[in-house]
Amino acid sequence: MRRFSTHAIAVDQGQKILFSDFEDGGPMWSDTGQRESRHRIQFSRPFQSSPLVKVGLSMWDMDSKTNQRADILAENIGCRGFDLVFRTWGDTRVARVRADWIALGEADSAEEWELY
Repeated sequence: MRRFSTHAIAVDQGQKILFSDFEDGGPMWSDTGQRESRHRIQFSRPFQSSPLVKVGLSMWDMDSKTNQRADILAENIGCRGFDLVFRTWGDTRVARVRADWIALGEADSAEEWELY
């Protein structure tokens, strides 16, 4: 369990199209073996400390003739952002992927945080 030391809690969220490799024969669609797509996500405002980040697939388009293997996670989480990482392996063919994310953590200051 993680406890926050302040009552000023901030939430940020977004979505990112990670790739659309079927359009141009990119590696997720045409290659085999270990493959990775990595994207740096910047928060709209910095958190006071590294927040909790949850990522998930909101759209995936995969070839039905091969095994469907996918791993999606947040790495290198810091106050200003994180790396959104999608991985696949073997003969899996991934045409495109969109991911959603949400971050929850301590706001930088109760006086500075604005609600939109």
